Amino acid sequence: MNTNLYLIDFYNTYNEDSRLALKHGSVEFLTTMRYIARYIKPGDRVLEIGTGTGRYSHALARQGYTVDAVELVEHNITVFRQNTQSNENITITQGNALDLSAFPDQKYDITLLLGPLYHLYHTEDKKQALREAIRVTKQGGIIFAAYVISDGCLMDEGFHRGNISVSEYIEKGLLDARTFAANSNPENVFELVRKEDIDDLMSAFPVTRLHYAATDGCALFMREAIAKMDHDTFELFLKYHFATCEREDLLGITSHAIDIFRK
Repeated sequence: MNTNLYLIDFYNTYNEDSRLALKHGSVEFLTTMRYIARYIKPGDRVLEIGTGTGRYSHALARQGYTVDAVELVEHNITVFRQNTQSNENITITQGNALDLSAFPDQKYDITLLLGPLYHLYHTEDKKQALREAIRVTKQGGIIFAAYVISDGCLMDEGFHRGNISVSEYIEKGLLDARTFAANSNPENVFELVRKEDIDDLMSAFPVTRLHYAATDGCALFMREAIAKMDHDTFELFLKYHFATCEREDLLGITSHAIDIFRK
């Protein structure tokens, strides 16, 4: 994989920890951690591929799990190490999701691929990242793969906030004028997909899907309303979100989704 300089530049200045710590951003984090908790067991070993600054890796290490992490961006690795506490059994290695040759076959009980598929623009690269994640996972182990979903982003950043020009994206070929399917490239940093794209991608692998969930649902779209919620209202909103995030009629109305499957 050629180094994506747009990606490096983006993460040299972007604070992923802060995004997930915001009340609306915490919905994605709490949802993902809730699913991890359903499958992780005492003594399990975790690999996080594309760990960023390590929000998930550190959270799991602080729960007592042994965690190995891989990250491409040096800036993120620096922040990861700054955030590491003395009681964490955790490692960090610089590398990319397409080549995990430093890690043996079938070593990990839980494998997290929560970032790399945001930034891979070609089907074969996506398959290679998934292939590597599956390879290093034990038979019967669980893989968590996260995606950025086009419709939630289009509604929020385009039609709602006007941070992107929908008509300009159509003119540039970044959105299909009829279906509004996205066509991303490295300059856009994020690869935007729909569930049918993920289903097609995963059809190549002999794995069993356990869950497909909208990890933040409408949280980004309604971030201002969420920011104003008191504790009890926010807890009720989370309860609603957890109860509905796998409903098929709501799966496209999200900015992020997670595909959870067993090897």
